[in-house]
Amino acid sequence: MALSDLDIERELKHLPLETTALLGEANTSRIVSRWLLGILITLFLVLFVPWQQSVRGEGTVTALNPADRPQELPTRIDGRIEQWYVQEGQYVSKGDSIVRISEIKEEYLNPNVLPLTSQQQSAKESAIGEKQNKAAALTTLISQLDAQRDFKLQQTANKIEQYRAEVRQAVLEDSVARDQLRRRERLFRDTLGLVSVNELQAFQIRAQSASAKLVEKQQMLLSVQTDLSSVPAEYGEKISKARSDRASTLAEVSEGRSEVAKLKDKVGSLTIRNGFYLIEAPQDGYVVRATKAGQGEIVKAGEPIVTIQPARPSKAVELFVKPMDIALLKPGRHVRIFFDGWPALQISGWPQVASGTFGAQVAVIDQFPNRSGQFRVLLVPDTTNDGAWPAQLRLGTGVQGWAMLDNVTVGWEIWRQLNGFPLSINPNEALPADAVAGGKGAGKSDSKSAGKK
Repeated sequence: MALSDLDIERELKHLPLETTALLGEANTSRIVSRWLLGILITLFLVLFVPWQQSVRGEGTVTALNPADRPQELPTRIDGRIEQWYVQEGQYVSKGDSIVRISEIKEEYLNPNVLPLTSQQQSAKESAIGEKQNKAAALTTLISQLDAQRDFKLQQTANKIEQYRAEVRQAVLEDSVARDQLRRRERLFRDTLGLVSVNELQAFQIRAQSASAKLVEKQQMLLSVQTDLSSVPAEYGEKISKARSDRASTLAEVSEGRSEVAKLKDKVGSLTIRNGFYLIEAPQDGYVVRATKAGQGEIVKAGEPIVTIQPARPSKAVELFVKPMDIALLKPGRHVRIFFDGWPALQISGWPQVASGTFGAQVAVIDQFPNRSGQFRVLLVPDTTNDGAWPAQLRLGTGVQGWAMLDNVTVGWEIWRQLNGFPLSINPNEALPADAVAGGKGAGKSDSKSAGKK
């Protein structure tokens, strides 16, 4: 016959067991109450524990100097890969050859295009010199023609004066001969036999000769005067032709100079282009990645062919912060960060118990957000109270960081989080509108003020 629970309990009370006696005497509700009270008191005290507010952000390791960041080397011209001088991961010094390309454009395929163009330039310059000599000779010819014209005009003017004098002399002689003839004719008529017929005829012949000489001299004067008027036309035509030839020659000289300038530009371009066939390292670094492989591959102008990582970059961290938190940051603000791959324990509100984190400070704050709507903040090492960043860091390593703000209580922080209030900050430390960079001094003073708080 099975025993009931009541019978079992009655039997246990009569047994001499210590455990059953203790179970009957324990006050379970009192112990639980004490535990709950202790937990509540502890939680209440925790509400007054100091908590340092922080702005959190994520980013990567980068280089502060743009020249220290990975650099893609493009080709300056279209070409064909002929030979590689390096391999990926190899260290190169500034000026070391990386790859050589050859020409693929038809106008540059001739290897003698540069010396041939230089010869064309020299021939054109020689032709310009000859034309300049021709222009100088024409200038001299024009001066000589001007002098000859002036001399001819003066010579003709002198002849005119000479013939005018001869005409005046002929007029005088004609007048005298006519007067003598009239007297002889009067004497011949009035006094018979005083003047013979022969003598009269002689005077007639003398008068006719003087008259003919006068007409001759007058004709010669008219001819010389006609020559005087034709001299400017004669020499003007010659001078105009010489000046036209000189202007044409100078125009050819100007055209030749323009062609020489074009040839010089072409020679310079070809000289520079010859330097584009060999791509060299712009600075000391490592060949990270070759975007083109093998030999004989065609590359276009401006297309990256290899990536170089500078050997000794000045490392920094770029964090991306939400727009609502960017106003709380300023250059020099102290930041705690830890890197991917380095074990760390970080409690954002209690930086003093952090382990494996490193110090940094805000150096640059972007004035506009990126495409995702976040602001970029550049951080530099802060070794005032911390050690240097790990030497093994590589660009692109993931980073998480907390920018330390004011000290509040845990209760205030919980209440702020529940209500969605913004972080609190001292109004005197608000970010100026034009603040984009800060020095180490700002970081020191900021860390000291944070410590005082």
